[in-house]
Amino acid sequence: MKYDFAAIESKWQHFWQANGTFAAANPGQCGFEADRPKFYVLDMFPYPSGVGLHVGHPLGYIATDIVARYKRMCGAAVLHPMGYDAFGLPAEQFAVEHGVHPRITTEQNITNMTRQLKRLGLSYDWDRCLTTTDPDYHRWTQWIFLQLYNSWFDPTAGAARPIEQLRQKLEAEVLYVGPEDELIDSPAEGLGAVTGMPIGARKWHELSANQRTAVIANHRLAYMDEIDVNWCPALGTVLANEEVTNEGRSERGNHPVFKRPLRQWMLRITVYAHRLLEDLELVKWPDPIKTMQRNWIGRSEGALVDFAVVDRDDLIRVFTTRPDTLFGATYMVLAPEHPLVEDVTSNSQHQKVDQYCRQAVQRSEIDRAAETKSKTGVFTGACAINPVSGQRLPIWIADYVMMGYGTGAIMAVPAHDQRDHDFARTFGLPIIQVVAEDSVDVQVEAFEGEGTCVNSANDEVSLNSLTTAEAKHAITQWLDMKGLGKTQVQYKLRDWLFSRQRYWGEPFPILHGPDGEIVALDEAELPVELPEMEDFAPCASEDPNEPVQTPLSRAPDSWKAVDRDGKRYTRELNTMPQWAGSCWYYLRFIDPANSERFVGREAEQYWMVSDKKDGHPHAGGVDLYVGGAEHAVLHLLYARFWHKVLHDLGHVSTPEPFGRLFNQGYIQAYAYTDERGVYVPAEEVKEDGQRFVCNGQQVRQEKLGKMGKSLKNAVAPDEICERFGCDSLRLYEMYLGPLDQDKAWSTKDIVGQSRFLHRLWRNFVNEETNELLVSDKPAGEDLRRMLHSTIKRVTDDMETMSYNTAIAALIELNNELISAKTTPRDVAETMVLLLSPIAPHISEELWQRLGHDQSLAYETWPIYDKALLVQQQVQYPVQVNGRLRGRITIATDADDKAIESSALAEQAVKDAIGDNPVRKVIIVRNKMVNIVAK
Repeated sequence: MKYDFAAIESKWQHFWQANGTFAAANPGQCGFEADRPKFYVLDMFPYPSGVGLHVGHPLGYIATDIVARYKRMCGAAVLHPMGYDAFGLPAEQFAVEHGVHPRITTEQNITNMTRQLKRLGLSYDWDRCLTTTDPDYHRWTQWIFLQLYNSWFDPTAGAARPIEQLRQKLEAEVLYVGPEDELIDSPAEGLGAVTGMPIGARKWHELSANQRTAVIANHRLAYMDEIDVNWCPALGTVLANEEVTNEGRSERGNHPVFKRPLRQWMLRITVYAHRLLEDLELVKWPDPIKTMQRNWIGRSEGALVDFAVVDRDDLIRVFTTRPDTLFGATYMVLAPEHPLVEDVTSNSQHQKVDQYCRQAVQRSEIDRAAETKSKTGVFTGACAINPVSGQRLPIWIADYVMMGYGTGAIMAVPAHDQRDHDFARTFGLPIIQVVAEDSVDVQVEAFEGEGTCVNSANDEVSLNSLTTAEAKHAITQWLDMKGLGKTQVQYKLRDWLFSRQRYWGEPFPILHGPDGEIVALDEAELPVELPEMEDFAPCASEDPNEPVQTPLSRAPDSWKAVDRDGKRYTRELNTMPQWAGSCWYYLRFIDPANSERFVGREAEQYWMVSDKKDGHPHAGGVDLYVGGAEHAVLHLLYARFWHKVLHDLGHVSTPEPFGRLFNQGYIQAYAYTDERGVYVPAEEVKEDGQRFVCNGQQVRQEKLGKMGKSLKNAVAPDEICERFGCDSLRLYEMYLGPLDQDKAWSTKDIVGQSRFLHRLWRNFVNEETNELLVSDKPAGEDLRRMLHSTIKRVTDDMETMSYNTAIAALIELNNELISAKTTPRDVAETMVLLLSPIAPHISEELWQRLGHDQSLAYETWPIYDKALLVQQQVQYPVQVNGRLRGRITIATDADDKAIESSALAEQAVKDAIGDNPVRKVIIVRNKMVNIVAK
């Protein structure tokens, strides 16, 4: 019979499902073998889109499936799960636009995507499949939020600890409370000019009940705060900076976006900045991803310096990485949002400053930070004192300074900072050089490098002639001694804004009391499920100042109101962001049916604790995590933060969630536009000679782009599986090129992989008689050597995920078998096993035809014989006077004399030499022979 891929693939997919072939056992379960090494391989789980998968989506899924199948054959217990990140904005917006509840569309999408994934032959343990919208799942998402709410970061331990321990420390008077509810290690620390705090820290017993509550709230890892957000009234929600254009409008819908203060839930990720940075050394991740996380965290070493405001008691604190340039500060700048703006602004400048501030806060941070933007600002009418020179520095307001980094105030050193230089040139402010550089005129452009200090001395300290490093140390030491500053490490990372004004998200397990008190639900009250609502649209408006409402504000009182202890409480009416569910799903996969814990301790320790270091410092966690690089600084950073909190509190065993990360590239396809520049469906475009046409109209081929709805260039895997089979699809996607690189899709090229599988089938099966073309006759020496060379090549490629070259090796071996009438059994069985992780369906079928009654999924991976890899003979090209004239094959260990004799005896070589005397024979071992005859 001919190779019937449709029947074969359907047969084996049903077999795997019916027999639970890829189910993984946990400790204590039937089938668990404690002495087997484990391997946890994970995909970044997908969002259940309404359009389903295109052929770009399975690239990473096929790759991890190959790893999973290979590791099983190497003897490992493999955990390979799949689920769906199902809460979030896309489902809600689709539901609003079509008038269908998001749960209905989400479940329909999940059903369709599960069908597509199963058709690809992916060896997931489908019994562990989870969806973040399931109450049994988001119960534990809410539980983790409560762990954050009921914890604080103990700086002494450098870790999260239960909030009750903070109370105990305060009650024991180990800590003191400052006027802003900050904690102070001793009554003397931090009370001088260096902190700007007035004398008078308070002990715990001196505080009222409300003050104690406020102190505790100020140190919880989950807390509420009023902050400036990007508010889009038309969409009725807060937007991230990345969702706002430089023109201050929403990317989705092009609606106006305004800055406004909102009281929101925040997560105190900033206290983990140091560990998030340092622990990158524990994981085996791509260097570009580590670099992106380092840049996002943004560690800077420098100094805090206090500038006294003239004729006021206020101090303006700045953070600078270049305290050595302090003598060159000629003015100061406050961010428009800085809390001291109103206090320091003079009456005569109040109107100008107020107008400027209102305009500035409406601009996006990307726009404000743009280096090419013209500098704008307004003088406040106030001055501050340079603490080292005693000079008066005018205080300005400018939008290129923002509250998100440092202190929201800067000392401007225009000679050595280009942004400050541009501002100073715009407004005619002084430029004073304090770092020597003869080749630069600081009146023309700033010199931002290091050098030797000049013009930097007062009666007590001189930095002149010191290097930049020496000057930093000297001036910081002097500032500290004078109570004017101190060494400081700052991070660009901000606390995580965790509230969303949406319906389709996890409800918070929080109640708000009539007097503003916050009450966390008990664990026994979880999960809090979303109410059934017909109107779940965002509370859109055109008025940026209208009070913010959320869809849950329209929920029935039976859901919103909770009566307890004689009081009526209201549930939190915001929902969590989509990131919440994806922060910890890798843990729930380990033990998805556990109703007592978010993950069982024994199961978590087995699957997350690595039993070998894999050649690098290892933090444990998932052994291989595969997904796109676009998640570098959001999902990956957030998941690391949650995991570290859970680790600190003793709930998980490892300091990091993902031991090894691999970023696959994208599959791209050409997009096409009509005469209006509008994208047309790529699958409807046909080639007509040198033209491309769609529905009879000529269209233009655009450059390659990532597959998706926006470019209308997606290709559905269903169609490819129907035409060529999913084994051909798997082979083609892996053969396109290195896994971590982008690659171009071309449906017509998949024919090559389809031909390979048909040729393989004919090498094993007579299509006329259905007879097995395999003999028990041993393979000849040359074929055995090629077989073991192939085993080594494929094995090495499996370890490095170099599947394109592994496939090339298998194609070469298959081609070697074409001329033989039958294939030796030892070669046939080995080749089927080598191919099986990549093309599992045809491999299972051939394995069965070879006489085996069990699936090959757990067969032992072939091992090569090193002795057969030793080359017995070597071929030398033979040149005469620089031109190739022949080739000789000779024993690898032949000496130069034997090589020369063999080359001179070759008839074509003798003909080329003719009657010319041989003057020299040059032998390059294992490379070539060159004969000089003239």
